[in-house]
Amino acid sequence: MAVDSIPEVCPELGIEVPVAAIDRELRKLWEQDEAQTNASLMNLVVFSEKSGALIENSHIVRDLTREHACRAILVEIDSTAPPSLRAWITAHCHLADGRKSVCCEQISFYLTGRVTGRFRNTVFAHLNSDLPLIFWWQGELSEILTERLVSVMDRFIIDSSSWKDPAASFAIIEECSQANPDLVIQDHAWTRSWQFRVGIAGLFDDPAAQEALPEIHSVEISYHPDHRNTALQVLAWLAVQAGWKDRQAAEPFALESTSGVPISVKLTSDASGPPLSSVIIHAKNTTVSVSQKAGASHVERHVETAAYKATSLSPIDPVSPADLVGVQLSRGGKNSLYQKILPRFRAMLKG
Repeated sequence: MAVDSIPEVCPELGIEVPVAAIDRELRKLWEQDEAQTNASLMNLVVFSEKSGALIENSHIVRDLTREHACRAILVEIDSTAPPSLRAWITAHCHLADGRKSVCCEQISFYLTGRVTGRFRNTVFAHLNSDLPLIFWWQGELSEILTERLVSVMDRFIIDSSSWKDPAASFAIIEECSQANPDLVIQDHAWTRSWQFRVGIAGLFDDPAAQEALPEIHSVEISYHPDHRNTALQVLAWLAVQAGWKDRQAAEPFALESTSGVPISVKLTSDASGPPLSSVIIHAKNTTVSVSQKAGASHVERHVETAAYKATSLSPIDPVSPADLVGVQLSRGGKNSLYQKILPRFRAMLKG
């Protein structure tokens, strides 16, 4: 994106200010209206190298701050243009009790040229040091992701489905996070499968389904071609939680249950469906399935045994990046289950 492609006056980003004057201009912004309350529970950095991302992300953050008070720092980088740095400040304000405005600060940076050191120093200088750092990285990883940058993150939000080589990208994250063992990784690919995982776990609470667990012999997963990682993460979750082992066989992803039963796996791409269309688990006399039709507002859950059938519904998982981040910020936690299945998932990526 050329330097002049952002308008000279850009109301979506607020007031353009010199970088050295950001703190002073923020204080002046709050002094203009004593009715405003500055609310912040975290630093939220949103990083992108996609042209036009700065304005898009400002709209996303405006909506996020309705539920998640933060100091937002938006960054867009164009490494192909001559070196430059522009900055804007604004506040996203929302009514509280119908009377008083609760506002969250937003600082936006547009950097061009080689920016590795400038980016890190610019962001670090404007963090609220008393608050945790949530870093939302959009798109492919690059050399800007360094060990020093990762070392100050509390949460790292990614979308592994957007990567051309997810195996290599996860290796980069592992290397960069050596000095930060407490880093929490939140992957959109994983969050997209929440209702499917909850549905499968709930169906196996059924006594008949529990009895069929040792007799599972096949798993079928249908997914959108852009979301193969979500399908593999669900498969890794099933394998880890059930204690299945990898089996040497001609077909890919062949597994074996704890009782020695061979488990075949079939992954089917469906370009007309949602990220996940269906997960079907077959045992000797039992079938458990969770499915979502294109355009549906709910997920269908079925369990069928020799004696009976049962069906239930649940909401669909969010799809847009903004909604996914909102869910991730709401749930918090250590995301320990994702960390637990990550090694198995990464092994499947290599396979």
